[in-house]
Amino acid sequence: MKIEKYNQRLLAVLGTVGVIFLMVALMAFISITIMEHRRFDDDIETGILSDEKIEELQKENKREQVISYENPRLIDTLNSIYIIPVSHKTLYEQEDISGLLNLTKSTSNYEMGDGRYSRQYYGAFNNVIVYNSKEGTNNKLFDKRVNFSQMEAEYFEDDIYLLMSVSEKDTYKDGVINLLDFKALYIYSLGKRKLKKVEIVGMDIFEYKFLNNEKNLTILFGVDKNNDGKFEDYNEPTLIKKYDFESGKLTDIVDEKINTELQKTLEGTNK
Repeated sequence: MKIEKYNQRLLAVLGTVGVIFLMVALMAFISITIMEHRRFDDDIETGILSDEKIEELQKENKREQVISYENPRLIDTLNSIYIIPVSHKTLYEQEDISGLLNLTKSTSNYEMGDGRYSRQYYGAFNNVIVYNSKEGTNNKLFDKRVNFSQMEAEYFEDDIYLLMSVSEKDTYKDGVINLLDFKALYIYSLGKRKLKKVEIVGMDIFEYKFLNNEKNLTILFGVDKNNDGKFEDYNEPTLIKKYDFESGKLTDIVDEKINTELQKTLEGTNK
């Protein structure tokens, strides 16, 4: 009898501990999910201000955002070439444009890891600097106001490409240039030191992928069916194109005849 009672108590204790453990794990999971959701929202909200907002601020000789540099990241080990992401911070209060930037007080919005073997870099960027430590030279890629959240380095035998999906205009008309707006794909060749732009006006860069053993890409463009200046992938379609890196041309992968047949089959008019 004593052994049975002991076993029952032991099972009760273990069961209680198990329930507590599951509750703690569930609470931790929910907390992490909420934090990630908020982080994603923050990334969207940290876009650069729209041109209209900038004009309003300039009339008052004011600014709301300042540039902020992040640590260099080694992208080409052999030639000691780094990229230096340029992000931005939104001030708590507007300040005079003539005031000091105090850049030394700015901090990165995420912790840096060792990017030596990394191929993707995340943040809230408005430019990037290519720094050659051997030559002591640096070159910024953009001469205009842009916003992007990811850079991808693709390594080939004879070159390294840096790819960025970049927002340039406030197409969604919400007062900021951010990830909700249409994006163009920029490809920078470290070997040739040239920047190429890929876009279809009025569409969004949704996804891209290099073809096997090629420098050419397949690109999914988001079609803004409701003309609200934002692509919503859950209810708006994508079209697929092939981008030839050497010629810079976009061509259809699926020909128009097959495309029409597929649509008619879907809508039931192909009878």
